Amino acid sequence: MHVFNTFLATYPSDMVILSFFVWSSILIHLTNISKQHGSQILFKKASLQILTGTRTGLVGANGTGKTTIFHLITGEEDADDGDISYSKKIKIGYFSQNVGEMSGRSAILEVMSGASDVVFLGKSMKEMEEAMADPMEESAMEILLEKYGETAEKFENRGGYDLETRAQTILTGLGIGPSDYTRPVESFSGGWKMRIALAKILTISPNVLLLDEPTNHLDMESIIWLENWLINDFKGALLMTCHDHDFLNKVVSRTIEVANYTTTTYGGNYDFYIREREIRMAQLVASHRRQQEMLAKEENFIARFKARVSHAAQVQSRIKKLEKIDRIELPNHQRTIKFKFSKTPRSGDDVVFFDNLTKHWKTPDQKPITVFSDISGVISRQDKIAVVGINGAGKSTFLKVLAGKTKPTHGIAKIGASVNIGYFSQHAMDILDAKKTVFDTVQEALPLEGIGVIRNLCAAFLFSGDDVDKQIKQLSGGEKSRVVLATLLGKPLNLLILDEPTNHLDIQSREILLHALKEFTGTLVLVSHDRHFLRCLVDRVFEIDQGKITIYKGDYEYYLSKTGRDHKAI
Repeated sequence: MHVFNTFLATYPSDMVILSFFVWSSILIHLTNISKQHGSQILFKKASLQILTGTRTGLVGANGTGKTTIFHLITGEEDADDGDISYSKKIKIGYFSQNVGEMSGRSAILEVMSGASDVVFLGKSMKEMEEAMADPMEESAMEILLEKYGETAEKFENRGGYDLETRAQTILTGLGIGPSDYTRPVESFSGGWKMRIALAKILTISPNVLLLDEPTNHLDMESIIWLENWLINDFKGALLMTCHDHDFLNKVVSRTIEVANYTTTTYGGNYDFYIREREIRMAQLVASHRRQQEMLAKEENFIARFKARVSHAAQVQSRIKKLEKIDRIELPNHQRTIKFKFSKTPRSGDDVVFFDNLTKHWKTPDQKPITVFSDISGVISRQDKIAVVGINGAGKSTFLKVLAGKTKPTHGIAKIGASVNIGYFSQHAMDILDAKKTVFDTVQEALPLEGIGVIRNLCAAFLFSGDDVDKQIKQLSGGEKSRVVLATLLGKPLNLLILDEPTNHLDIQSREILLHALKEFTGTLVLVSHDRHFLRCLVDRVFEIDQGKITIYKGDYEYYLSKTGRDHKAI
């Protein structure tokens, strides 16, 4: 209770009290919602429900309105038409990518500040305890004791006594350990502030949890911890967006697709949704075809006999029949363009040989920090290798050494014969020319290719039509990442070294990249926190742990079975 009491002393007395929750079947109901931003229509009479205890994934292409649904639920935006109803006294916790300003508190106090209702009760108890220490009339003491008992019961029911422990457990699970609990929150980088903001939402124990891309900025260990926490510890209703295929599959049991101005609910996880959507689409196409055949037949009859008096009654009957028919409309499909590599030049059999490789970084006061030491191995032609390890283990540094972006402190990393290296990192997005268009950027990287080839390459990475004329400064992080990948994968390379290529990419973009890399006939070394990506792609795993490397001569599932690194996540 030490940190909690410190927090009570510093938290303002005019805090907002969040209402405690009660259970009901339908917690939130959006009915016939219409919404548009300027000229962009997002929803036309769309409806969805959040039910008690359900775990729901919200899926759909970027720009279809997934985040707007969160904003409608939280009241940040109003619907143009339709109704939003809530169960009485629900408590909503909303995590978004915009965490706002954080300052003036330690990490642990920032996390605890989210549970303002509990803090208020604790503050009231503390004030009553101080009052009871002073002499007062017996009747007044009885009234105060009764009030204290009621407050203490609420405080206990709402998890007040374990608030600090809960906050510590969640912070630790998200990768912020005890040594950093008391660090000023403003001293953390943006990615770590996101983890603190996520911990703050999880700690309040809402009965409706809205998570907008919660796995962004998390490493593998934190993703698995959050996955298990949502499955085993969280008892409320969950609605989330996520670009992590495995995470969605394991956490959600219900999927809502946002597309074509409406929402469609599927009673299963992401894989179930993909299968069921294809079945429903096939059925819809068949129904549409049958209806079109029937309409053509009826319209042909009307055209043939509308001038004949003897058929006037029949013609009018059929016209009225057609007017009453609900026309089946086929939805616009998401673009599913597949990228194909040009012929990959052949390299030597030994692509990279590294021996006694050691790398030190120096702190600002010139003290050396060993990232890894005395590691050796061989990367062979057509290997597809995942480099794994905890956050800070040295994965990115190892890739930089292989790519020649930094020199080893000791040892050698020798590139084999006829090896053409392509290297991708998040830094590559920062050096794009903000004033150039998508088309100009790709063309500059591939100056010998014609306009048709450039446009096809852009289209393969979801830049078609006017999108290719967008300036880099107008693009989102995911779009910039796709531009860099297009410039890289369009070149005749036979060794790709990719550091977190799936960051910022939505599921559709990840699938396009995954398909491209599966077809790649060269050698691949990559770091990624997307387990689905690794399961489908790699055939060897290099694990860096405590400065050493262990080589697993099998795929990602083989690595997990040998190490138990999946933490038995279900």
